[in-house]
Amino acid sequence: MDYDRLVRSHKDAVYRQMVRVCGNIDDAEDVLVESLLAAYKFQETLKDPAAFQAWLAMIARRACTRIKRHEALRPILALQEGFESADPSTDIVKQVEAAEMHQCVHNALDSLPPKLREVYERRELRQQSAEETASELGISISAVKSRLHRARQIVRDYLEQHACG
Repeated sequence: MDYDRLVRSHKDAVYRQMVRVCGNIDDAEDVLVESLLAAYKFQETLKDPAAFQAWLAMIARRACTRIKRHEALRPILALQEGFESADPSTDIVKQVEAAEMHQCVHNALDSLPPKLREVYERRELRQQSAEETASELGISISAVKSRLHRARQIVRDYLEQHACG
């Protein structure tokens, strides 16, 4: 994959999209830089270079969402600075983001059809083997793999659509 060529081809379109999503030029520039660094760092995970623009835009939307959350919490943070915290290592922004992510993942799991959810929970959350899962559910290993694949795709789609993470 020619990372530099892909960036030259797609960064302007992603930047224009981020100006609209983030609401201002400064945040859009910051988000683009952060997203390009993340894309460079994880470029080997992109299987299809034709999907680079969509992939970069998804990374950028998530970064913009983080910035918006942080700015929404700014008044609370200003109040917190005025008080002596019992635990100075506590970071309210990270706590809120973690709680939002937890809720988002929980909602994604709730969106799964029951047959897919039971396989997903056993394989991903309980770390059961495919053989154990198949045996307990009375289905074939290939059915476990198929259901797990579909469940993962639904969870990924849900998290992307709801700008989680």
